[in-house]
Amino acid sequence: MSGPSASLLYAATISVPNELREKPSDEITQKKAHHVPSGGFDNPWPSWRNFTPWSIISAIIMRRLSGKSKSPDTTPPTVPVQTPQFLSDRKSSTKLRATWLGHACYYVEFPSGLRVLFDPVFEDRCGPFSFIGPKRYTPQPCHIADIPIIDAVVISHNHYDHLSHPTVTEIAERHPHAHFFVPLGNKAWFSKNGIQQCTELDWWDDIEFTLTPQKPYSDNLDLARPSSTVTSSISSSSSNESTITARISCLPCQHISARTPFDKAHTLWSSWAVTSSDISVYFAGDTGYRAVPESSDGQNDYSDAWAHLPRCPAFAQIGEHRGPFDLGLIPIGAYSPRFIMSPMHANPRDAVEIFRETRCKHALGMHWGTWVLTDEDVLEPPQLLNEALRLHGIEESKFGVCDIGESREFDKEK
Repeated sequence: MSGPSASLLYAATISVPNELREKPSDEITQKKAHHVPSGGFDNPWPSWRNFTPWSIISAIIMRRLSGKSKSPDTTPPTVPVQTPQFLSDRKSSTKLRATWLGHACYYVEFPSGLRVLFDPVFEDRCGPFSFIGPKRYTPQPCHIADIPIIDAVVISHNHYDHLSHPTVTEIAERHPHAHFFVPLGNKAWFSKNGIQQCTELDWWDDIEFTLTPQKPYSDNLDLARPSSTVTSSISSSSSNESTITARISCLPCQHISARTPFDKAHTLWSSWAVTSSDISVYFAGDTGYRAVPESSDGQNDYSDAWAHLPRCPAFAQIGEHRGPFDLGLIPIGAYSPRFIMSPMHANPRDAVEIFRETRCKHALGMHWGTWVLTDEDVLEPPQLLNEALRLHGIEESKFGVCDIGESREFDKEK
């Protein structure tokens, strides 16, 4: 594990792709039905069920009073934690490499040399203050200072377990040329916090992210910045580098946003796709799949009795119009009690459906193993994931979990 090094600058350019990819032709997508006319956003599908903070609080209180609520045991050992071993330079591997840094944070090293950090939160607590919010029950595997290169930081939404002010501030300080990609409405927050290298996108928007090698850092302090593009400089430890290109796509998911009791759904939430040198990664962010009723509590809500419940159509559309993907990063935790969490959090069975519909060739689970956010046992998500895979006859090697800090490598499949 080593910190950032600098010898070669990359000029990073954001541009609209020359060839726009096809979007779904359904009315919801074409009319941007997720935009609320009075302002803010919404989930425009029957698979969503709206809620108020009070409805969730009252449901949780009733479960506790009835004795149904559980307190997950976080006594060690729980999820193993390794010290990450990041690649020393951009050309160290010809394989796609993903390292889980806890919860929904993955560091992805593309064979092209591109380095992307998804939903980083490096604090002990996920909350508005350092003393409020769930506390980690597994330690951080590393610090931001240990990550050698960060080209892009991709954020799914503004909940505190996915967007941390101290984390993004430190990233901007230690990697001043990293570029942030956020869903619509979130750029103002970054600008307010002094981060200008930020691009916001709507669902089904695509951009081209191009990194062009420049002169060594010491000879290139006065690098000109074209006014027609958003340009930054990314460092690398090798002077024998080529241009890196990537297509970054903002895609739908079923969730919600808020950082206070008064800004629910003011900013958009999203999943993402990143493709570089014909290697594609789908990051599902934080998402539900189908809302189930309270009457299904304690039952198998995938049984025939609940087969009529609507499923979010976005994932099949993503698979059709942006897939297949070499790797999916898909949430599998924070789902219990199911009737409360299902509109916005997938359980492992939902996750396998998302995996299939988005046409991922491999996947790794996330959104578990770090903070206690819900009722399920902390080690239950991977167990239920394996059960769901067996139901579909899918090999466990296709969709698995890894230790925190562990890296998994993937070859390109035809």
